[in-house]
Amino acid sequence: MATEAATEVTGAVVAEAVAETAKQPHRLERKWTFWFDNQSKPKQGAAWGTSLRKAYTFETVEEFWCLYDQIFRPSKLPGNADFHLFKAGIEPKWEDPECANGGKWSVTSNRKVNLDTMWLETLMALIGEQFDEADEICGVVASVRQRGDKLALWTKTATNEAAQMGIGRKWKEIIDVTEKITYTFHDDSKRERSVKSRYNV
Repeated sequence: MATEAATEVTGAVVAEAVAETAKQPHRLERKWTFWFDNQSKPKQGAAWGTSLRKAYTFETVEEFWCLYDQIFRPSKLPGNADFHLFKAGIEPKWEDPECANGGKWSVTSNRKVNLDTMWLETLMALIGEQFDEADEICGVVASVRQRGDKLALWTKTATNEAAQMGIGRKWKEIIDVTEKITYTFHDDSKRERSVKSRYNV
C-alpha cells in the first residue's frame, strides 16, 4: 500500500514538473529583431533607410511563432516593401559596424508562395542556430518587388571566402533551390549600380 501511495505521489510530482516545463517559454540562443521598411512612398529627397522601422525584438520560440503567424509573412507585404530579421543590436544597414565589411547571398523568387516558404525556412535555421558559421551571419531580408521577389542573407566578413561558401552551401540546402545563388560585397554595391557577384554556389 505504501509503495502504491509513493508511486502515485511520484507520478503526480513528475506530471506537475512536466506541466510546469511546458509552460516555460523556450529561450533562443540569442535575441532577434524584426524590421519593416516600406519604400513604396518615399518622401522627396529622403535618404535611404529613413522609412526603416524596428518592429519587435524576441527571444523565445513562442514569441517568434506568434509574430510570424500574425504579421511577418512576405506575401502580406505591399510592393517595394521589405521584412528584415537581424540579430538584436545590428541594424539592417551597410553602415552598421557589423555589416560594414560584409556582403550578401541573394536568391530571386517569382512566386509569393515560394518566397514565404524560403523565408520561413531561413528564419527557423537562423533562430535554431543551424549554420556552422552562425557568428558570421547578420540577418536576412525579404524584398517584395515587381520584377521578382528577393531574399538576401547578410553576412559580416565578405573577404572570408571559406566562411561565405560554407554559409552559401548550407543556405541553398535549407531553402531547397537548385539554381545558382550569388554573393556580392556591400562595398561593391555602394560604388556601382550593376554589381558583379564575387562567389556563387
